Amino acid sequence: MNQIDAEIDDYLTRYAATLSAFDSTAAAQLWATPGMIIDDRFAGVVDDRETMAHSLEQSYPLYRELGLASVSHECLNVERLTAAISLVKVRWIFYGANGDQLTDSNAYYIVRRDDDGLHACVCIQLDDAEKLRALAAEHDIDLAEYTRE
Repeated sequence: MNQIDAEIDDYLTRYAATLSAFDSTAAAQLWATPGMIIDDRFAGVVDDRETMAHSLEQSYPLYRELGLASVSHECLNVERLTAAISLVKVRWIFYGANGDQLTDSNAYYIVRRDDDGLHACVCIQLDDAEKLRALAAEHDIDLAEYTRE
């Protein structure tokens, strides 16, 4: 593993820890501002970390009902685009309280090394929506209850 890969692995490990702890403030600190999340049906830009933290918190009740207890990752690929910017493909693995794998998801991140470390600038989610729907169906959870404003 070269130096940039070790730095990215450390970043992903810290990000997974914030997800496992349901710590939206710490997770938001790992993002650049603005930050963008995009998938096949949605594209959104978050201008500040407070809004990012609030957005993350909105998903926590569902994740808790699904039994999420911890998150790990597998870094599948790193492509260094510039001295400071890398394209990272990651597989997130979500576990229940008994250590059983609940589901996984794949995403690409564009991360940039700033003066205070790596930050995600863009996340392209590949399959998380469909896998979340499947997991919710397995647990007989109506996702519509979590999408109402």
